[in-house]
Amino acid sequence: MKPTYRFIILVSANSEWKSVLDCLHPERIGSTPFGSAFPAQAGRHQMLFAHGGWGKTASAAACQHLIDLYHPQLIVNLGTCGGLEGYANVGEILLVEETAMYDIVEGMSDYAAAIEHYRTLADLSWLPAALPRGIRKARLVSADQDIQTQNVDLIANVFQAPAADWESAAIAWTAAKNKTPWLVLRGVSDLVSKEKAEAYHNVELWRERTNQIMADLLAVLPWFLDCFSAQMISD
Repeated sequence: MKPTYRFIILVSANSEWKSVLDCLHPERIGSTPFGSAFPAQAGRHQMLFAHGGWGKTASAAACQHLIDLYHPQLIVNLGTCGGLEGYANVGEILLVEETAMYDIVEGMSDYAAAIEHYRTLADLSWLPAALPRGIRKARLVSADQDIQTQNVDLIANVFQAPAADWESAAIAWTAAKNKTPWLVLRGVSDLVSKEKAEAYHNVELWRERTNQIMADLLAVLPWFLDCFSAQMISD
């Protein structure tokens, strides 16, 4: 089926969405069951920006709704993530090559099998080897919680991820089930160690950094869409 929009840009958290609105100043804003949405232009690419809401449940549902309604060729998730001190740097952008859900608790059967069920690999074969400055490929894990200091070893050693968020794994899994290509770009907004978390009880720090991260993500977005479009033409 011909896509209504080739590209859907899904943004999760409320503050991330506010930053997008502040950057792009859309002239007309519509709505979905999950939040507001608006068409926009990035470079030569026409797309739909949509607010999906925070957490795995809202993100998966919004992703499925947008795929069913618009049949995009690529669904993109832009947002922030918390980084592990010593494994990530504030402000760097992670190009997600694999996702998993680290808050699964399986006590009756095989824990490893349960984790594997929700693990999702990205097909990034359409990207060149050289990425824009400040971007690196990484595994990202998700849970319906901010990174807790007691989970640092779990995320770093068991899942071998440098960062975590609330939504990416649910969006990637849903898109993959629909055989819809997906791209997740997340900027590291704050760091957590086994001793401290700099954004705990300091939401203003996260909001301030989110504004810059979302601006950086919007600036680099056309490069990724150019790469995807070039691959589609070559195929």
